[in-house]
Amino acid sequence: MNSITSIALSGMQAARQRLEVSSNNIANAATTGALPVSGGSTSAYQPQRVDQHSVAGGGIATTISPVDPAIVTAYQPDSPQANQDGEVAAPNVDLVSEVINQRAAFQAYQASARLVGVANDLDKTLLDSFGTKLHSA
Repeated sequence: MNSITSIALSGMQAARQRLEVSSNNIANAATTGALPVSGGSTSAYQPQRVDQHSVAGGGIATTISPVDPAIVTAYQPDSPQANQDGEVAAPNVDLVSEVINQRAAFQAYQASARLVGVANDLDKTLLDSFGTKLHSA
């Protein structure tokens, strides 16, 4: 595999990771829990984000990390998890941002896939030109 293809494939993998994490965030955006008490934990969904960074020699690697702050306070007095003020812990998921992230990841995936196709076409053209020279010699 040539370096163009491996770089493009790393871009496709990064975009897939971004789509997967964003989809999980959207699917669990309504998963609330009780507010944590003095440094405790909550059963509310903990959203994640994907950080991308360049790799020496070309390509992209990803790191998944928690969103900070992971939870926000939401008013849901009918929830069995609500405190005396009617508040629960809700995931800090911004649905508009998640949809924008998904769209950008989808476009990045498409661009990387096109690059794989172009690299394959270049390889085929190169092999065909060598094949023509070998057969005519």
